[in-house]
Amino acid sequence: MREFLSLDALIRARLQKWPQRPPGLKERSTGGDTWMRGRPSDVTARCFPFLKLPGSNRLRTLPDGLWLNFGGTPEEAFVDIFAIEACGSLQNLLDKRSRFAPSTQSLLAVCPVPWLLAPVMPGDPTPRWRASGVLRQEPVIPLILPVRDVRVLYGLKKTHYQGFASSQVPQPHEYFAPMETLIAEDSDQNPALRALVARASVAGNFLDQA
Repeated sequence: MREFLSLDALIRARLQKWPQRPPGLKERSTGGDTWMRGRPSDVTARCFPFLKLPGSNRLRTLPDGLWLNFGGTPEEAFVDIFAIEACGSLQNLLDKRSRFAPSTQSLLAVCPVPWLLAPVMPGDPTPRWRASGVLRQEPVIPLILPVRDVRVLYGLKKTHYQGFASSQVPQPHEYFAPMETLIAEDSDQNPALRALVARASVAGNFLDQA
């Protein structure tokens, strides 16, 4: 881990190995899932999706990890998001939690044109805009969609994690894991972490009758 200059660089390097669908998250029984990883972006990419509030052109939320699940129709499209935030301190945790707190304002996901035009992943030439299923033609302006559902996984240092887990009650959209678990090699293959992520979806609130 010494080759990484910061915790942020390390967590981005690990999350860059995660697949297009958050690991452990099951596909809807009805189909229609269109998950794509927005952050961290590919090594060669210089732009990526971000989150913001309506009317704001400066205050952007850039999670360490961001996955978008496009849904709806071209006439009424939306996106569900799964985000990961690595928190190096309790103050950092409080700041990041506030950005995802329930609000009367709708959170917006902004997908820049270059990101939409780029291939879904190495080896697959399909452009993201086509794979999203919510665009009928190649975009010339950013795609801005309302966020329907938010799920956030926070990574905490071991000492912070133990104290938080013993004294706090998470919000329904919040999930927590030790930082060491997130930055471990092949963290996306960790059975316990995959099981946690599997619960971080709309489907997790419904009875599985399969």
